[in-house]
Amino acid sequence: MVGIGHGAVKHSAIPCTHLAPAPRVGFHGANRRNSVAIDRRDLSELCEQTLAQTNFEGLGERIVGKVRDSYLRRPQGGASETARRTIVVTDRVSCFDVVVGTIPLKGQVLNQMAAFWFEQTQDLALNHLIEVPDPNVSVVRECRTLPVEFVMRGYLTGSSSTSIWTAYEQGERHYCGHDLPDGMRRHEKLAAPILTPTTKAQDGDHDELSSREALIASGTISEQLYDEAHAIAQRLFAEGSRFAEKQGLILVDTKYEMGLDDEDRIVVIDEIHTPDSSRYWRIDSYERALSEGGGPAAIDKEYVRLWLGEQGYKGDGPPPELPIEVRVEAAARYISAFEQVSGQTFKPDLEEPIARIARNLGLA
Repeated sequence: MVGIGHGAVKHSAIPCTHLAPAPRVGFHGANRRNSVAIDRRDLSELCEQTLAQTNFEGLGERIVGKVRDSYLRRPQGGASETARRTIVVTDRVSCFDVVVGTIPLKGQVLNQMAAFWFEQTQDLALNHLIEVPDPNVSVVRECRTLPVEFVMRGYLTGSSSTSIWTAYEQGERHYCGHDLPDGMRRHEKLAAPILTPTTKAQDGDHDELSSREALIASGTISEQLYDEAHAIAQRLFAEGSRFAEKQGLILVDTKYEMGLDDEDRIVVIDEIHTPDSSRYWRIDSYERALSEGGGPAAIDKEYVRLWLGEQGYKGDGPPPELPIEVRVEAAARYISAFEQVSGQTFKPDLEEPIARIARNLGLA
């Protein structure tokens, strides 16, 4: 999993209030005439029109992540001017820390879902969102990214080589600083949610599991910052779990990224509770799956991960090409995730994305 950039980034300035003002999430300036209901045939055709990459001029320094292309505009005037980052959420999909292809409309789903959650949780933590001028774009305050990803887990599950279930199945009972009891089953609920931090990988590398003790001892992060970020992650995970349960879902695990603003306050960045950063299960499938030994019905990118695993791919070497039927099914699941989690109808914009984004950002 990857954020909006790696390493230390420059300061940003936000209003000197307890919480940031509510972000504008109404796609200001965006042309919504192309918003329509969509079916699988449409999704199949849209496989030829995915947003794979961008290279806009006039937005600032371009920084390419696994899923997001961001453009950093540094202040040109006085110290009071705010540094901003324009984040374009592409349709690229990353599994096992590797970009494995594109999923139609995935970027729109992620961007809109992140905006939904930033607004939903603005009373729990500061976040970086300023506005959403296009279905694929967020404009945010620039922050200094903390070099840790804060992964909250509520269940003994996962399919990657670093997942808590993989470690447990191999006999490990001490995971990221937490002791796990013997006799647990796959997908079983943990006694309480736990924070399992990872270090942020450099380009081409994998994120590495760590612990509170190791991160503080190595000087990666201070004790004060870690504990404050941990408390924020706990609040967000509790709210996400509560909200998901109302929708008939389980928020299984999720990843938070945080940074510091100009006043050294912790700000939540990147995304919250999206299908890329989180795992969701349907409550009505969970008990049956647990008793029968199968997997709960998931509404996240675990589907793509599992398909890759069936092909023998676990993140090493070039990935197999995603067939159209897998991409369509994944797109349908992303859309379903947005609608089930938010309770809102997903209305995609089907206009060619590069031209639309350029116009909505005032570049055309």
